[in-house]
Amino acid sequence: MRHPTWQLVHRGAYALKREAAGIRADARGYITVDDFLETSVPGVYGLGDCNGRGAFTHTAYNDFEIVAANLLDGQDWKVSERLPGYALYTDPPLGRVGMTEAQARASRRPLLIGKWPMSKVGRAVEKAETLGFMKVAVDAQTQRILGATILCTGGDEAIHGLLDIMDANVPCTVFQRAAPIHPTVSELIPTLLAEMKPAT
Repeated sequence: MRHPTWQLVHRGAYALKREAAGIRADARGYITVDDFLETSVPGVYGLGDCNGRGAFTHTAYNDFEIVAANLLDGQDWKVSERLPGYALYTDPPLGRVGMTEAQARASRRPLLIGKWPMSKVGRAVEKAETLGFMKVAVDAQTQRILGATILCTGGDEAIHGLLDIMDANVPCTVFQRAAPIHPTVSELIPTLLAEMKPAT
């Protein structure tokens, strides 16, 4: 006999009837979770698309990593510590992490903004794919990267260099001593940062 909190849904799969289980949702229908991804019912966790905290394969997997690290390894990982990053597989692909320029400006902190056209990137020129740009917003006082956009050939891969620096919470000046591989899109990230100007 079927448990009363379960209902039959399409193609023979079963889904938990959220209301009957006492699991709360927000106004948009996403299951409400805390910083450790626990729902309103203790011991029940909401991972992946259901919680509205990313809706990407990589964020869903990271949800699993957070819950597993906390439950099995005694860690203290929080979903709020995750950097919002993603890629759109357009042509050219878009890589994004952190704040947009508009969000960084809205924070009212002093900013440095860098923008570099792909027409000045050797790898893009070699491939005859010069459409796009790289852009970064940096806190002028702490030298921490607040957000970046790379719209270009390989942008979905190149964004990881900036994401990693942000995740490590180190100043962008660490790029100054880098010896990047040529010819790549990523090799121009130190140049992008060196050419930043104060936001006006």
